[in-house]
Amino acid sequence: MDIVDRAEALRTRLGEQMRQGVLAFPLTSFTEDGEQVDVAGFATHLRRHLDTGAVALFVACGTGEFPSLTEQEYRTVVREAVTVTAGRAPVLAGAGYGWAQARRFVTIAAEEGVDGILLMPPYLARGSQSGMVEHVRRVATTSELPLIVYQRDLMALTAASVAELSGLPAVIGLKDGHSNFLELQRMQLAAGSGFLWFNGSLTAEMQYRPYASVGIAPYSSAVQSFLPEVSRAFFLAAREGDQARMDELLQGFFSPLVEIRDRVPGYAVALVKAGARLRGEQVGPVRAPLVDPDGSDLDDLAALIETGLALVR
Repeated sequence: MDIVDRAEALRTRLGEQMRQGVLAFPLTSFTEDGEQVDVAGFATHLRRHLDTGAVALFVACGTGEFPSLTEQEYRTVVREAVTVTAGRAPVLAGAGYGWAQARRFVTIAAEEGVDGILLMPPYLARGSQSGMVEHVRRVATTSELPLIVYQRDLMALTAASVAELSGLPAVIGLKDGHSNFLELQRMQLAAGSGFLWFNGSLTAEMQYRPYASVGIAPYSSAVQSFLPEVSRAFFLAAREGDQARMDELLQGFFSPLVEIRDRVPGYAVALVKAGARLRGEQVGPVRAPLVDPDGSDLDDLAALIETGLALVR
């Protein structure tokens, strides 16, 4: 199957799947000393995602601590995801840094049989629009896999740039972390029909409504990694247009979660991993420079998990 057929197949499958559930970004399980990937723990974590309604798995991405993984660890993670999933849901893997290194990760992911790539922003480099387009082009034109481009932090595209990228056969969509809704509407008009769009903001449920208002309903749920009961409840309420239920979950759980998240840089990942450990999952610690929550932050998270569970019982 060539890249055009692969891209169309993944575009179609994701388009259908995203109406049924959230996009999951699994944690990468490490041993207790943080030195190695805990393959058994990771496999259990993946199965739990599949069994609780995740419709696509994005592994070795931001929540999966991609920047902390060696190439061999990355291979281990994507191989296990493909093996455990066994076709039940699409598996996409993260790739990043400069385009030359991103190509190496894409090659590994293709060898291990993933369905697509989430191409993350270049590392520590703010480029011009032409430079950012060229970065994506350098990966996309040599890739065996379809790509979703993730814009956040140093990478912020314009409508004209998205129009260029949408013309590349391998590029099937864009995940947005900037929440610039005026520019997003311009981008959508420039890209045309068939291009996929994703709400990739932190704690994306909090911004579900403004993204949905510009036609971007699909979102990635970090909460799915530790409290799938609440993640699923919000998704169903949003799909059914149950505004009162959405408000109840936002006010009772998601907004307090954001308050804890914003206390320490890196908690967007570390809190999720701590929550999974509190739920009994074998995911291990985060790797530095991230830090695991402790003390009152951990106590507050534990109490919020109980509140969330009470909301969905």
